[in-house]
Amino acid sequence: MVWERQQGRGPGNEGRRREGAVRMVRRSRSRKLQKLTGLCRREEGLRVKRSCPSCGPSEPGGEEKKGRGNPVSILLFPPELVEHIISFLPVRDVVALGQTCHYFHQVCDAEGVWRRICHRLSPRLREQGSGVRPWKRAAILNYTKGLYFQAFGGRRRCLSKSVAPQLAHGYRRFLPTKDHVFILDYAGTLFFLKNALVSSTLGQIQWKRACRYVVLCRGAKDFASDPRCDTVYRKYLYVLATREQPGVVGTTSSRACDCVEVYLQSSGQRVFKMTFHHSMSFKQIVLVGQETQRALLLLTEEGKIYSLVVNETQLDQPRSYTVQLALRKVSRCLPHLRVACMASNQSSTLYITDQGGVYFEVHTPGVYRDLFGTLQAFDPLDQQMPLALSLPAKILFCALGYNHLGLVDEFGRIFMQGNNRYGQLGTGDKMDRGEPTQVHYLQRPIALWCGLNHSLVLSQGSDFSKELLGCGCGAGGRLPGWPKGSASFVKLHIKVPLCACSLCSTRECLYMLSSHDIEHHPAYRDLPASKAVGTPEPSLGAGAPQDPGGVAWACEEYLSQIHNCPTLQDRMEKMKEIVGWMPLMAAQKDFFWEALDMLQRAAGGAGQGPPPPES
Repeated sequence: MVWERQQGRGPGNEGRRREGAVRMVRRSRSRKLQKLTGLCRREEGLRVKRSCPSCGPSEPGGEEKKGRGNPVSILLFPPELVEHIISFLPVRDVVALGQTCHYFHQVCDAEGVWRRICHRLSPRLREQGSGVRPWKRAAILNYTKGLYFQAFGGRRRCLSKSVAPQLAHGYRRFLPTKDHVFILDYAGTLFFLKNALVSSTLGQIQWKRACRYVVLCRGAKDFASDPRCDTVYRKYLYVLATREQPGVVGTTSSRACDCVEVYLQSSGQRVFKMTFHHSMSFKQIVLVGQETQRALLLLTEEGKIYSLVVNETQLDQPRSYTVQLALRKVSRCLPHLRVACMASNQSSTLYITDQGGVYFEVHTPGVYRDLFGTLQAFDPLDQQMPLALSLPAKILFCALGYNHLGLVDEFGRIFMQGNNRYGQLGTGDKMDRGEPTQVHYLQRPIALWCGLNHSLVLSQGSDFSKELLGCGCGAGGRLPGWPKGSASFVKLHIKVPLCACSLCSTRECLYMLSSHDIEHHPAYRDLPASKAVGTPEPSLGAGAPQDPGGVAWACEEYLSQIHNCPTLQDRMEKMKEIVGWMPLMAAQKDFFWEALDMLQRAAGGAGQGPPPPES
């Protein structure tokens, strides 16, 4: 029995001895590790843990004892060495490191760091551009640039990225054509991205992808093509550029002149060139009209609009001819207006002034009826007559479709107007709107795009994540995830890039441009409480606080134009035009037009017979 008890207790004693030996080995190893790393005491380890690497130990307490390791502060390193080390980090890590403490914020914001990063991202970039922090802006522009696309009709929901030109200094604008894509960077270089057809994994769909690129031209300011959504019609590309022209004969001096160069989009070959006088400087170009009567609208730096007519069917013929550059009627009849930007489609043009006013030109009766719901003020003999839209606040940017439009004001509110047959206005129904109607559930969009019968909005959430919303017709996969379409803006099943800033949709593909400019801050203002609760808002025509003296100056111009008319009939006609220019409601315009017609008929009938005795 004693032997059995000893045999029963033996294995337990051996297990305890083994566990004790293992603990002793672990303890000896941990002591050696602490001795090698210099963390011999618990107090020193806590002190190093609480200290900031840039500011040294947190405890100002006395000198370290002899034989113990001292914590090293990053302040002991030369600033040039710290900047050199940080410049090897990715751009995202540099931005994150600058948010840790005040010292790293100053170091990561230094232009020396961003100059090295910019040279690493774009080795051929020599000039940093303009701005307060040019090297940081250039580095972030080159880091975030990208062009993403998705062909309609496929099953995948992730956007594919096209080839990025190494020479490009960020992406400012892009335009897809029938065969290729054109990209304009911030340095004025226009790139020609050539597409190639690549079979998808399903083996049924052909995906377009930019496989290589060439530099089309330099010194470009803006470019445009056929404004229709179907890229089949975009045969030519019009580029507004600056070129050095020789000066007076006998001198070696040269002067910069603006010109319009026309390129064939299929091959990139230049087929036509128009050079303007050196005293005229333009900043934007848009196209409107058919191929045989293509009107080029040019916006000057002073806010004036000039137009010229070109026949595209004769551009490929090797001959030279003179075209007439004329002042557009919106700048001729309203000289006090300074146009800030333009938008156009095949049959209409929209102007936004520097004070946020909106003026419209419609050239066909069908589109005019879709946009305004009536043909009361449409004059087929004077298609350039601008019509003012009545809006409650200053407009920042717009999007113009075939028969509907979208406007975004300074408070981030979206207003839609026009045909709503497919629900492309996003109002929740399919009723047409003859006046700008606010979409209440959307605020502060990044980009807005209007197509043939659908609309897209690029928005940003509170966590800085971006999403794409769409409404209207969903046929052909143009609203991914919603094949039957929607009368309200719904979230599309597409993963949007983090730095997406603009978008464009064609019949075959959806494109997104990725670029982040640190000098382009959101211009939206907070909506005042008085306007948020539904109180009446003053319109721009009633003396809005954005431009206290502009309305009075416009009225003086109107009166001077009426006074210059020689006859009463001419004054009546001029008054009708002025009513169309003024930002009034549609019902108010109809009332004034009917009243003026009655007065005009009465004046014409009174002029035929003898004057009454009272006169």
